[in-house]
Amino acid sequence: MAQLKPYFLEDQLEAGCDEAGRGCLAGPVVAAAVILPKGWNHNLLNDSKKLNESQRLKVREAILSDVEHFAIGACTHHEIDKMNILKASFLAMHKALGKLNITPDCILVDGNRFIPYLKIAHQCVIGGDGIYRSIAAASILAKTHRDQIMQDLHEEFPEYGWNSNKGYPTKKHRAAIAEIGPSPYHRSSFTLLSKQLEFDV
Repeated sequence: MAQLKPYFLEDQLEAGCDEAGRGCLAGPVVAAAVILPKGWNHNLLNDSKKLNESQRLKVREAILSDVEHFAIGACTHHEIDKMNILKASFLAMHKALGKLNITPDCILVDGNRFIPYLKIAHQCVIGGDGIYRSIAAASILAKTHRDQIMQDLHEEFPEYGWNSNKGYPTKKHRAAIAEIGPSPYHRSSFTLLSKQLEFDV
């Protein structure tokens, strides 16, 4: 597995931050903030997108067992529609950071943009979930938490296949929207149907 960096700057308390679900058509955007104990690592730790479900759950279990300082934040589909997905993603990160039981010296954020949180220094890192351990851990917590939400919503609306697509715009997902319409959990500010499906209906 990848050899991720343990920190951006040594001897400071760093919180890794990442989100999951930004490109989905339905459900919330979920973020996590994680402050790893010094020297903590896991042989599977990596960008959540590079792990399969079983691997993500193994790392998640290790994080929940070993890490004291972590938190989850989310913005609903209603909040996403109200403020747009980018602002909602930042707000979800802020919510997660606000739930931490200790204040970090610096926030490491996956991506190239961030709205400052309080007066805490931050560092944006493109592809950071594949570079720094704390961001990778945050990506795994955010992804697995959101996947469980979508699995629960699948029980209510199985027609959209959220147990497998988790709300992302697959052909099957969009075909279901075209056939039966959107659910109460779909993001009305998103383009739910491709042009081809619109023409086919």
